[in-house]
Amino acid sequence: MDAQITIPAIDASGRLYPIEKLTAHRDGGVLHLAISIFVFSKGRLLLQRRAPEKYHSGGLWANTCCTHPDWGEDLTTAAHRRLREEMGLDVPTLEERAVIDYHARVSDELWERERVHVFQYVSREPLATPAHAASEVCETSWMAPADIRRAMARSPESFAPWFRIYMDRWDELNLT
Repeated sequence: MDAQITIPAIDASGRLYPIEKLTAHRDGGVLHLAISIFVFSKGRLLLQRRAPEKYHSGGLWANTCCTHPDWGEDLTTAAHRRLREEMGLDVPTLEERAVIDYHARVSDELWERERVHVFQYVSREPLATPAHAASEVCETSWMAPADIRRAMARSPESFAPWFRIYMDRWDELNLT
């Protein structure tokens, strides 16, 4: 992880301030802004399996993609940017559906303590599996939420901690 990247953290009064990305994830984590994106086609969610060499949660399945906005970057702009960079998808619109907080350990030394803005894109037409960035993603799959829940019940350790939280809190996400 590039510690020099600056992301928005949130103080006790709700004000944003810049923090180095790595610092935000150490020692139990500092509350910071994040984005999670869910892309649907024909009732199925596009999942990614994180590249094994990722700095945390490598090889685990997760939602379509996640990111942190850069300091000063608009959330929707960051969501579109990361969807293009990581998944090779350029969608016309992303709809913000929810904001949730969560806290999860993602490695021996790293934590996520996030206020997540949840975005979705629902395609009216079938979407082809995108050409993802190999440094970020090693595999993709389209799955119905009910099938994801069954797979997660059989093998929870195959899924990223935040994605397990999202599936447990599915109704709060207000997704299609």
